[in-house]
Amino acid sequence: MALLVNIFALFFVFVIVNGDCGVVTKEQWDGLTPIRVEYLPRPVELVIIQHTVTSTCSTDARCAEIVRNIQTNHMDNLNYWDIGSSFVIGGNGKVYEGTGWLHVGAHTYGYNSKSIGITFIGNYNNDKPTQKSLDALKQLLRCGVERGHLTANYHIVGHRQLISTESPGRKLYNEIRRWDHFLNDVASIKN
Repeated sequence: MALLVNIFALFFVFVIVNGDCGVVTKEQWDGLTPIRVEYLPRPVELVIIQHTVTSTCSTDARCAEIVRNIQTNHMDNLNYWDIGSSFVIGGNGKVYEGTGWLHVGAHTYGYNSKSIGITFIGNYNNDKPTQKSLDALKQLLRCGVERGHLTANYHIVGHRQLISTESPGRKLYNEIRRWDHFLNDVASIKN
């Protein structure tokens, strides 16, 4: 019985510390509460990858600071309800909760209510994504399928395929183009 209690306690601590899919929760990165939320129909079939065009980060403190600054800019200057991205990935290999799996984000005009937007911290026209950050994305996507947030046959696209932008940057775009779920021809999903 004591072993069972210890296993439950470890599981409980793991879930609390790591959140859903190992994501750093808003509470953990000191995020603001959204002004309003709109629920995202799930499972989602489309994942949009983008970048922040900021400096990169490699420490927990610096990555969390950048995520806070992005949220502040989105809410105070752009009048968004919350940070625009569903998730933000740092060079430290951690995934930060944005609007998350359940809520509509504000990352790609015309696609927000039918997609998950995942943003990498950095400028990937200049920088190469870290292996830790790429592994974090792959793990997040696997977990998203396992938890029913994403369809098993979801599609990954670069932000640049849907709107006029360089995002997610040439080097990150080149990386995701080689992945199994990458959708090269977006004609069927384009607004």
